[in-house]
Amino acid sequence: MSATRRGRLIALEGIDGCGKSTQAALLTDHLKARLTFEPGATPLGTALRELLLNPALPDVEARAEALLMAADRAQHVAEVIDPLLAAGTSVVTDRFTASTLAYQGFGRRLDLTALVALNEWATAGTSPDVNVLIDVPLEVARTRMEPARADRFEGLGASFQCRVLDGYRQLVKSDPGAWVVVDGTGDVAVVAERVRRTVEERLDHD
Repeated sequence: MSATRRGRLIALEGIDGCGKSTQAALLTDHLKARLTFEPGATPLGTALRELLLNPALPDVEARAEALLMAADRAQHVAEVIDPLLAAGTSVVTDRFTASTLAYQGFGRRLDLTALVALNEWATAGTSPDVNVLIDVPLEVARTRMEPARADRFEGLGASFQCRVLDGYRQLVKSDPGAWVVVDGTGDVAVVAERVRRTVEERLDHD
């Protein structure tokens, strides 16, 4: 009897308003995979998401924020991602480890080396088969957001989001083999076709 082939893990990344959540759902349907997200995909994560994103709650210190994100991710991997992958089910996640580097590293200006180590520890070594950056100009992303419904990160302003976007682009440059970059501007269906094509090409070559 042959062993079950491990599922693939695809992480969609990008700044707030880039359209990655919509694209993650569409890619999941296309691949017949399982959709998940961060933070908040587990019961523990639901409570952590409230602490992290609700702008009505007291501010969270940057290092505490990184640790709460890591706690959410550790539970997410243990409870959701690793069991699915082990069973041969591919997983599409709306945010994963690169979000910590982009938001807490470049956005909050925390030490990247420490965050890489924190990610490695929280995931026990689980990493995406491919990271997909949905790349849009900041001004495009901001037109897609609803200020009245902004979460804590969405409400941090243009300078923070600019650092995050630059961070994502630097992550791609530093490790291009781990990434595909998709132009996120234009019609949803057009972007979805770009995502499908680039992801399938990358996975077919692995």
